[in-house]
Order: sequence, then structure tokens, then C-alpha cells
Amino acid sequence: MNKRILANDGLVPEAVKYLQEEGFVVETDKRDHDDLVGEIREFDALLVRSATKVSREIIEAGAGDGGKLKIVGRGGVGVDNIDLEAAKELGVIVKFAPNGNTNAAAEHALGLMFAVARNVPMAHATLKAGIWHKKRFLGRELFGKTLGIIGCGRIGQSLAIKAIGIGMKAIGFDIYRSIDSSIEYRDSVEDVLKDSDFVSLHTGGDKVIIGEAELRLMKPDAFLINASRGKNVSEDALYQALKKGQIRGAALDCFEKEPKREGDPFESRLRELDNVVLSSHLGASTKNAGIRTGLEIAEVVANYLRRGDFGNSVNVGQTVEEEGRQIYAIFITHEDKPGMFGRFGTAMGEMGVNIRENNSRRLSDAVQTVYVVHQPPTEEVRERLERIEGVRRVSI
Repeated sequence: MNKRILANDGLVPEAVKYLQEEGFVVETDKRDHDDLVGEIREFDALLVRSATKVSREIIEAGAGDGGKLKIVGRGGVGVDNIDLEAAKELGVIVKFAPNGNTNAAAEHALGLMFAVARNVPMAHATLKAGIWHKKRFLGRELFGKTLGIIGCGRIGQSLAIKAIGIGMKAIGFDIYRSIDSSIEYRDSVEDVLKDSDFVSLHTGGDKVIIGEAELRLMKPDAFLINASRGKNVSEDALYQALKKGQIRGAALDCFEKEPKREGDPFESRLRELDNVVLSSHLGASTKNAGIRTGLEIAEVVANYLRRGDFGNSVNVGQTVEEEGRQIYAIFITHEDKPGMFGRFGTAMGEMGVNIRENNSRRLSDAVQTVYVVHQPPTEEVRERLERIEGVRRVSI
């Protein structure tokens, strides 16, 4: 029976076609919360973006009492709308698609830098009002300036490459440092703020990264860019800093409180200011990014349903190594016939060896299987496995 996938927040036609060609049944009709609770048990996978809130109640309905739900896929990066602990407790894997939006988000951050430095939206607004201003909108060039990136992951790295390409210097801070990065890493956020002409946030989470103290560290001519998460910036502190001329300007694509629906009112004191550029969370809103993200989440979900691939998982380790326990490998070359894995499992179980994973590939007329186990394999284990009929070689 073909596995069923519900894309509750829609899915691009390219991704639907891919899943159908892989043998899955795909439904894209939107269900509200109550409908999801009533129907989700019949689906093997649930795909969402940010609109659907995947609550504990939905996960329990999908995985409890014989329900089929095995995986929740999030098209994009943030998984705040999914109850990860409930999913883990009920054996439901949660995956995301982090790469599809990378270029779009980095381009938008760079675009915001150009917009605020050259006063483009302000000049546009006055011309639309029928008034010509030029001297009023004297701008700053990006060439030769220092870009400070806080959060040097996929998007931060992509932004750095683009900025360097137009003649900027890229410095940054991140807990994890990429070996082949073009960013010059600093030891603290404070070090980045003091030396940057532009500061761009790419951190995620709901922690305040830029507040009153951090804004005081920035140069008076500096610009702040936030195309990450709204709660990363204290909007009250930013409002005061912009109003007092403590920093030159800011450009924001995300906010502490955002409207829930298209066309809803947007309330923010930042609207009063002339030295701020605002956009409505457009970082990932490109046709290209939508296609890439849809295809990426379709592929990672399909790979899990077909062969148990844990790549792109967010509520469990993507690899056994990430679980933090010591592991060992046993290499077995054997005939490719039914019952072999059962014999290996029985033998190791009787000797107290706990199997965590096994990978197998065909080698000419035989098979090479690698067992990942938690106990150090002994010579006794090797000899016992090698005596099994059909086994050609065991190495530990």
C-alpha cells in the first residue's frame, strides 16, 4: 500500500511531482487543527511550513493507538511551531529543509543593507508623493566597509561571500567556526559590534542578541540589519537608539510581534522613524526558494520513509555519533540470502552485544555489512560470527 503524505501548508508542484514519482500519495488540501486531529492517523508524513501548529494533540492523534504518522517535515528552518518533545516521546521524527532559503535570505539581507545605506525606500516614497529630494538622501557606500555577522551558519556564510564580492570586509561571531570560511572570526559579539559599519543578525531563537547595551557599542555611523528572528532585537532599545541618532540606521525584515494573516494591521513605533527600512518577513519569499525548499523537504521525508535516513533530523541525532555514546564497528562479508541478519542479531544478542545500526552494500557476489554496536567487539564475537553459515569474513 502506498504511503500517504499530507502537505498541510501547500507544496510546490515540482515537489508534489517528485513524491508521486517516488510512489507516494500526496494531499495538499488544508486541514484546520480539529480536522488534523481527526485525520492525521491515516497519514505516514505531515509536511508543514510556518502556518500549521503541530501540537502535542496532533502528534498523539497521529502516532497513538496504531496511527501511521512517522515523520513531520518542516519546509524551512524554524521549528517553533512543532512540539519536538511530544514527537520524540511518541517516536515521530521531525526534519527540516534548511538549505532552500539560504541564498534568498542572504540576498535579502544584502538588499536591506543597500536600501538603508542609500535611502532608496525614503527617496521612493517622496517621489511617489510628487516631491523631488536629492541632498536630503545623501547615502553611504558599502564598498570598503566592514560587515559584522552575528551567527555564521549557512545564511551568514552566504552573505559574507556576497559582501566580500562587492569589496566589503566580513568579520563575525559564532560558537562554531567553519574551517574554510571567508569570515574573520572574533571572540565575542562585542568585538564584532565595535568594529563593524554594518551588523547583520543570522542567529535564530528567541533570545535578545541586540539590546540597549549592545547598541551603545556600535559606531554612530553604523547600520543594524535583522533578517533573522524578530525577538533577537529589542525594538524598544532600537527605537531609542535610532531616534537619538545613536546609530545611523536599521533595516528589519522580522519583528517581535508580527500579524498572523495577510492584510492585517502592522503596529510598530519604528514606523515613525525616517532612518529605518522595514519589510514584511520577505527573506525566504522568492519563487526560487519556494521550489528549492519544497524539493528539499520532499526528498528528506521520502528518504526517511523509504530507507530510514535520519539526515536533516532536528529532534534526534542525524548520526549515531551525535547520541554521545561510544560506538564500535564490526565488518562482515557474507552471502546475500534471507536470514543472515537474523543470525547475526541472534549471535550478538546472546553475547550481550547491543546493535545500534547496520549498513549493507553489495560486493560482487557477496554483501558487505557494517554493524555499529555499543560494546567493544572481542575475538570471541568475531569467531562466533565467522562460524555462521554463509559468512566469508569478519573483521573487528
